[in-house]
Amino acid sequence: MEHADRLNGFNHKLFFRLCLLVASTLVFGGGLHAQTAFVDVTEQAGINHIFEVFEGTFGGGAVVFDYNNDGWEDVFITGGIEDDQLYMNKGDGTFENVYDKSGLRTKEKYVTQGAISADVNRDGWRDLFVTTIKLKDSKDPIPRAANLLYINNGDGTFRDATAEYGLDKHLTFSTGAMFGDVNQDGFPDIFVGNYFKMFDGKLHIMNDAIIVGSNQMAEGLLLINNKGKSFEDRYTSYGLDFKGFGFGGVLTDYDNDGDLDILVNHDFGYKSTPNQLLDNQYPKARLQEIGDSLDMDLPINGMGVAVGDYNNDGYLDYYFTNIRANPFMVNQGPGKPFLNKNEELGIKINMIREEGRPNLPISWGANFADFDHDTDLELFVANGALNPEVFPLPNYYFDLVDGQYVNKASQKGVGDRGLSRGSVVFDYDNDGDLDLLVVNQSPVNDGLPEISPTLLFRNDSAAGNWLKVELKGVKADLNGIGSRVEVSMGNLTMIREIDGGSSHLSQNSVIAHFGLGAATQVDTVKIRWLGGSEQVLLNQRANQKLVIQEEPAKSLHFWIIAGGMAMALFFVLFLYFKRSA
Repeated sequence: MEHADRLNGFNHKLFFRLCLLVASTLVFGGGLHAQTAFVDVTEQAGINHIFEVFEGTFGGGAVVFDYNNDGWEDVFITGGIEDDQLYMNKGDGTFENVYDKSGLRTKEKYVTQGAISADVNRDGWRDLFVTTIKLKDSKDPIPRAANLLYINNGDGTFRDATAEYGLDKHLTFSTGAMFGDVNQDGFPDIFVGNYFKMFDGKLHIMNDAIIVGSNQMAEGLLLINNKGKSFEDRYTSYGLDFKGFGFGGVLTDYDNDGDLDILVNHDFGYKSTPNQLLDNQYPKARLQEIGDSLDMDLPINGMGVAVGDYNNDGYLDYYFTNIRANPFMVNQGPGKPFLNKNEELGIKINMIREEGRPNLPISWGANFADFDHDTDLELFVANGALNPEVFPLPNYYFDLVDGQYVNKASQKGVGDRGLSRGSVVFDYDNDGDLDLLVVNQSPVNDGLPEISPTLLFRNDSAAGNWLKVELKGVKADLNGIGSRVEVSMGNLTMIREIDGGSSHLSQNSVIAHFGLGAATQVDTVKIRWLGGSEQVLLNQRANQKLVIQEEPAKSLHFWIIAGGMAMALFFVLFLYFKRSA
């Protein structure tokens, strides 16, 4: 009888669980046989990675780049205290980790953080820049080391060019970095966010009491590219003198004036230095902080940033990740303050409660993308607790519905509860829609809940048409970093800015992607190259990748010569007709 009671109890529990499963499937999936929008293909794609932190909290970035120029985008992921990984896209839905034969392994083991890529020396091959915080075996109480620059040899391997380019002299605790041509000479420059100038404590003990002294804050690095041969730190000469707990940011043209400005993320901004907006004064070699006048000096824990024109008004908007609510800063145009519309757009989420315990959502990576091809931008946000203070925090997936963003992470299949950090979007299988990779950390403490590894989500939801645009610069950056692509259909114009580093310690694909809905062609594709020149293509069909090479604007010298030739021709014709008369 006792055995029967236990059996009946078990059956009741099993029945209850099955009912919950069916109900959740019906609510979130639309039916028992419905599939989620995104499918976890991590294992079958050959991705086997988790970021191993040094002591806690910091690190975990990825960069998307086609390092071997075969038309399939590859991924480099930092490893922390373990090996980094370079995943070569094999073009069949799988990746191969080629790190050991890539030349990326250094003699000394660095604790790596984030990564970005650009063609530093303009030889046609993407190079790699990796941020670090210390040498793994160093006993130095100040945890710092050089950041790493790898030059692509064009044969599937890289060489360590850190010392060659003068970067070995900058010993820093660096987090996020971003590429962008600040001085418009065609060579990509680098801004590096640095967190500590001096710190001898444990990295998993990070709170206001430790931070409040603020004497540990660090200056960033503004590394100007010397014609592809070296980098020089011009932070001070460009007029910058602030220090902060830097988490990188983004190089972006916020005011549509044709040069790249800099948004800098700072942690503990309410106790020390808030986020900064640096306006590029090009052609002057100067960056001016104007965040306070435009309400962009956000006093937040600035972890990362996503860039996108969510309302298609021609001005880029910015979503910042934070602890508690994440600011959604809407651009009103040059000279006007930004507006935080996170509450108005339904995106203000302050707290997640787990079993009666208030937990703060800590967001890190973020990405705007038209995942479902409906012509508006969705927003993915990678969430994760501090490490080792681990508790489940699901990621967000905000879908724009009737002017409001609605969190559909569980329904879409990306609501993983892990220690997420960096996130990137790219079309890894070249099927026309954007897929998603999320870098996850391993927990520091033992005995904690099982945490997901780094995840690759294949997008199976996009139903509409699409267009991809790949830029080939001539005068501008060879990959078009910092340039704009505009696609117009009737009264709708969508813009994308080519990413040189954003999200959290990461960089998305440099191929611009547009969802087109039911449209089978677009009226115009306009390229606004960094520096101001424009190209326009008319009546382009949907569902293709356009590769557009820059046609540089004619120089003043050209127009002077052309004008002189025209005047000479006019004079000759004048004399001819005068004699004929």
